[in-house]
Amino acid sequence: MPRTAFAAAFVALVVGLPAGAAASAPPNRPQIRFNSTDQAAARAAVLRRADLGSAGWTGGTVKPNLSSTLSCPGYKPKQSDLVLTGAAEADFHHAGIEIRSIAQVLKTRSMVARDWKRTVVDPRAFACLRSMLSKQLTANERLVSFRKLAFPRLAQYAGAYRLLIAVRTQGQRVLVMVDVVVIGRSRTELTLTVAAPFAARAGISQAEVRLARGLLARVRA
Repeated sequence: MPRTAFAAAFVALVVGLPAGAAASAPPNRPQIRFNSTDQAAARAAVLRRADLGSAGWTGGTVKPNLSSTLSCPGYKPKQSDLVLTGAAEADFHHAGIEIRSIAQVLKTRSMVARDWKRTVVDPRAFACLRSMLSKQLTANERLVSFRKLAFPRLAQYAGAYRLLIAVRTQGQRVLVMVDVVVIGRSRTELTLTVAAPFAARAGISQAEVRLARGLLARVRA
């Protein structure tokens, strides 16, 4: 799931977000060349508290973590020819639900297409992400499933995934889901990650589509 946003998306809740400084970036990380215009575009395309409707939400914008990388034996998607020009992130919590929103802007549209092909379409990506996520679980957590979800094609690039985890707490087994929505339009990559009780899945799925539409409406780059 940097990773740019497409790669960062899948592991946002467990291992952070993209890349390092351009001058010292390893071969498998994008170049970072932020500019004020694309930084403003990224900030405009992340969640705001008003997007969430009901009262009780806490959180807001946070500094993007640009440190982790996506890598598995036999699969290390190339990132060094990608240039990240803007990045923003927001994180909100309410009643056992966490929603994280990431917006990243690349230098060109072709870079977004390249990134999608390497980190979403490549069949090795799914197995790698499943492996990475499994390794992050604690002794009280068990991976039940990790699968693709049906999701409306709101933009040229759109996809969704669900991680289902069984958590044992206070002698009870609780199912928790982590949904990841990845969307690309023009030079912008958007990620929406939602962690919530599995029992709330119907309402959460509807909210994900609504929030994704709202974020896309604010894409500037």
